[in-house]
Amino acid sequence: MTRISPFRLASAFALFLLVPFTVFARAPQPQTTTDPLAILVERAGNHVSLFLDVISDVNCRERVLQEKLNGKGKTEEKAESTFDYLIMLSTTGGDFNLVESRIVPDDAKQAKKQSKPLLVSNGFSTLFLVFHPYYAPGFHFVLVGEEVLDGKTFTRVDFRHVVGMRSPAALAVRGREYPLELSGSAWIEAQSGTIAKITANVESGMEDVGLLALRSEVRFAPVAFHGSQEAFWLPARAVVEVESRHQHWRNTHQFSDYKKFSVETQEQIAKQ
Repeated sequence: MTRISPFRLASAFALFLLVPFTVFARAPQPQTTTDPLAILVERAGNHVSLFLDVISDVNCRERVLQEKLNGKGKTEEKAESTFDYLIMLSTTGGDFNLVESRIVPDDAKQAKKQSKPLLVSNGFSTLFLVFHPYYAPGFHFVLVGEEVLDGKTFTRVDFRHVVGMRSPAALAVRGREYPLELSGSAWIEAQSGTIAKITANVESGMEDVGLLALRSEVRFAPVAFHGSQEAFWLPARAVVEVESRHQHWRNTHQFSDYKKFSVETQEQIAKQ
């Protein structure tokens, strides 16, 4: 299991682990503005809050392709893995923690041990926490306009982290954490606030700790569960690319076979 905490650079051979911070639960607020950008960002934040309400009730199959690239961008080492994937949400006193669980299913082939470590990337399925009410004040948003994505019209919003403000991503190197200055774009359905695609990058400013560039793209797709008329937009594909001074990695995550479940527990104290 991986606790969803900051992006981290760990291990003696510099493995990148990318995961969001613990977040603070806040109920969606009623609209109090007529500004189109503010309304869209608010709707996207409400959508993210709804996602967090649903995510603990589903699991899926995750397939991960890890690649180490050479100077020409060609794959020189790779590994493929399959997991039963689950994000669990726990709430304590208004704060909530996300815990990411990966279990190797019985029908999956075990990957061969690599001679060299490859990139480990976690937490990208929740990259859209950029729009969560806890983090949104830490970003500058720009309304770009309508764009067509997979035959449907979405509104593109660009974002850039404000230096010194809260960020959902950080890089941990040798016990120290460095907030990442994320910038990117999100494609949002205007009426519902549904996020269909989000990209995020770090192109400069981290050279002193070895990070030259980080590029990521997450695509979401509607998933309809049995007995429900509503489709939920859940992660479908995430691509993560990282460059350090001497290494170049790319990971591709595929999410499929979503299933909804619920678990009820009852606690009873025995009579003396």
